[in-house]
Amino acid sequence: MKHVIDESEMHERYKSEIFDVMENEPYARFLGIKLVKISEGKAVAKLNVKDYMLNSHGTVHGAIIFAIADYVFASACNSYGKTAVGLSTTINYMKAGKKGSCLQATAIEEKKNHKLGWYKVEIESDEGLIATMEAVAYRKSQYFVPTED
Repeated sequence: MKHVIDESEMHERYKSEIFDVMENEPYARFLGIKLVKISEGKAVAKLNVKDYMLNSHGTVHGAIIFAIADYVFASACNSYGKTAVGLSTTINYMKAGKKGSCLQATAIEEKKNHKLGWYKVEIESDEGLIATMEAVAYRKSQYFVPTED
Protein backbone atom coordinates (compact mmCIF):
# COMPACT_ATOMS: atom_id res chain seq x y z
CA MET A 1 0.00 0.00 0.00
CA LYS A 2 1.27 3.47 -0.93
CA HIS A 3 2.02 5.80 2.01
CA VAL A 4 -0.12 8.96 1.93
CA ILE A 5 1.58 12.10 3.22
CA ASP A 6 -0.46 14.55 5.30
CA GLU A 7 0.56 17.87 3.74
CA SER A 8 -0.80 19.95 6.63
CA GLU A 9 1.41 17.97 8.97
CA MET A 10 4.37 18.42 6.60
CA HIS A 11 3.82 22.18 6.56
CA GLU A 12 3.66 22.42 10.36
CA ARG A 13 6.61 20.10 10.91
CA TYR A 14 8.92 21.80 8.39
CA LYS A 15 7.50 25.34 8.33
CA SER A 16 10.80 27.00 9.26
CA GLU A 17 12.80 24.95 6.72
CA ILE A 18 10.23 25.73 3.99
CA PHE A 19 10.36 29.43 4.92
CA ASP A 20 14.18 29.37 4.74
CA VAL A 21 14.20 27.74 1.28
CA MET A 22 11.73 30.27 -0.10
CA GLU A 23 13.32 33.25 1.68
CA ASN A 24 16.66 32.43 0.06
CA GLU A 25 15.38 32.32 -3.53
CA PRO A 26 18.23 34.04 -5.42
CA TYR A 27 16.25 36.33 -7.74
CA ALA A 28 13.96 37.53 -4.95
CA ARG A 29 16.99 38.28 -2.79
CA PHE A 30 18.62 40.15 -5.68
CA LEU A 31 15.54 42.38 -6.03
CA GLY A 32 15.19 42.87 -2.27
CA ILE A 33 11.86 41.02 -1.91
CA LYS A 34 11.24 40.03 1.71
CA LEU A 35 9.09 37.03 2.58
CA VAL A 36 6.85 38.18 5.42
CA LYS A 37 4.70 35.12 6.05
CA ILE A 38 4.15 31.60 4.77
CA SER A 39 1.32 29.31 5.82
CA GLU A 40 -0.53 26.41 4.18
CA GLY A 41 -1.18 27.54 0.62
CA LYS A 42 -0.58 31.20 1.44
CA ALA A 43 2.35 33.62 1.31
CA VAL A 44 2.93 37.35 1.79
CA ALA A 45 5.97 39.34 0.64
CA LYS A 46 7.02 43.00 0.52
CA LEU A 47 9.32 45.04 -1.70
CA ASN A 48 10.43 48.64 -1.31
CA VAL A 49 10.50 50.22 -4.77
CA LYS A 50 13.90 51.63 -5.74
CA ASP A 51 14.69 54.05 -8.58
CA TYR A 52 16.12 51.29 -10.79
CA MET A 53 12.74 49.48 -10.63
CA LEU A 54 10.96 52.24 -12.53
CA ASN A 55 10.04 52.36 -16.21
CA SER A 56 10.50 55.28 -18.64
CA HIS A 57 7.34 56.94 -17.27
CA GLY A 58 8.60 56.97 -13.68
CA THR A 59 6.25 54.26 -12.42
CA VAL A 60 7.00 50.72 -11.22
CA HIS A 61 8.05 48.51 -14.13
CA GLY A 62 5.60 45.70 -14.89
CA ALA A 63 8.42 43.16 -14.59
CA ILE A 64 8.93 44.16 -10.95
CA ILE A 65 5.23 43.77 -10.19
CA PHE A 66 5.25 40.39 -11.95
CA ALA A 67 8.38 39.32 -10.04
CA ILE A 68 6.87 39.85 -6.59
CA ALA A 69 3.59 38.23 -7.71
CA ASP A 70 5.43 35.22 -9.11
CA TYR A 71 7.52 34.96 -5.93
CA VAL A 72 4.54 34.76 -3.56
CA PHE A 73 2.86 32.32 -5.94
CA ALA A 74 5.96 30.11 -5.77
CA SER A 75 6.11 30.43 -1.99
CA ALA A 76 2.44 29.54 -1.55
CA CYS A 77 2.50 26.52 -3.87
CA ASN A 78 5.71 25.20 -2.26
CA SER A 79 4.40 25.80 1.28
CA TYR A 80 3.81 22.08 1.91
CA GLY A 81 7.43 21.15 1.23
CA LYS A 82 6.41 19.47 -2.03
CA THR A 83 8.22 20.75 -5.12
CA ALA A 84 5.87 22.81 -7.28
CA VAL A 85 6.56 24.86 -10.40
CA GLY A 86 4.54 27.42 -12.30
CA LEU A 87 2.46 26.09 -15.17
CA SER A 88 0.64 29.27 -16.18
CA THR A 89 -0.02 32.81 -14.98
CA THR A 90 -2.26 35.66 -16.04
CA ILE A 91 -1.54 39.08 -14.60
CA ASN A 92 -3.78 42.14 -14.77
CA TYR A 93 -2.22 45.56 -14.17
CA MET A 94 -4.81 47.99 -12.79
CA LYS A 95 -2.92 50.97 -11.47
CA ALA A 96 0.62 52.32 -11.66
CA GLY A 97 2.95 51.73 -8.74
CA LYS A 98 4.80 54.83 -7.58
CA LYS A 99 8.43 55.61 -6.91
CA GLY A 100 9.33 55.08 -3.26
CA SER A 101 6.26 52.97 -2.48
CA CYS A 102 6.17 49.57 -0.81
CA LEU A 103 4.63 46.70 -2.77
CA GLN A 104 2.92 43.91 -0.88
CA ALA A 105 1.87 40.72 -2.62
CA THR A 106 -0.38 38.05 -1.15
CA ALA A 107 -0.96 34.63 -2.74
CA ILE A 108 -3.86 32.45 -1.62
CA GLU A 109 -4.49 28.89 -2.69
CA GLU A 110 -7.98 28.40 -4.08
CA LYS A 111 -7.73 24.65 -4.61
CA LYS A 112 -5.15 21.90 -4.98
CA ASN A 113 -5.01 18.23 -5.78
CA HIS A 114 -2.07 15.84 -6.00
CA LYS A 115 -0.86 17.31 -9.34
CA LEU A 116 -2.16 20.89 -9.64
CA GLY A 117 -2.76 23.97 -7.50
CA TRP A 118 -4.74 27.14 -8.33
CA TYR A 119 -3.82 30.50 -6.79
CA LYS A 120 -5.02 34.10 -6.66
CA VAL A 121 -2.48 36.83 -6.07
CA GLU A 122 -3.09 40.48 -5.16
CA ILE A 123 -0.37 43.10 -5.42
CA GLU A 124 -0.96 46.27 -3.46
CA SER A 125 1.02 49.43 -2.88
CA ASP A 126 0.53 52.59 -0.87
CA GLU A 127 -2.04 53.58 -3.53
CA GLY A 128 -4.14 50.40 -3.06
CA LEU A 129 -4.61 47.42 -5.39
CA ILE A 130 -2.35 47.72 -8.44
CA ALA A 131 -2.47 44.22 -9.96
CA THR A 132 -3.92 40.74 -9.68
CA MET A 133 -2.64 37.39 -10.89
CA GLU A 134 -4.24 34.02 -11.44
CA ALA A 135 -1.74 31.18 -11.42
CA VAL A 136 -1.61 27.41 -11.81
CA ALA A 137 1.15 25.24 -10.36
CA TYR A 138 2.27 21.77 -11.32
CA ARG A 139 2.95 19.77 -8.16
CA LYS A 140 5.78 17.29 -8.69
CA SER A 141 5.92 14.00 -6.81
CA GLN A 142 9.07 14.82 -4.80
CA TYR A 143 9.42 16.84 -1.61
CA PHE A 144 12.30 19.18 -0.77
CA VAL A 145 11.93 18.41 2.94
CA PRO A 146 12.34 14.94 4.48
CA THR A 147 9.33 12.65 4.12
CA GLU A 148 10.56 9.89 6.43
CA ASP A 149 12.28 9.84 9.78
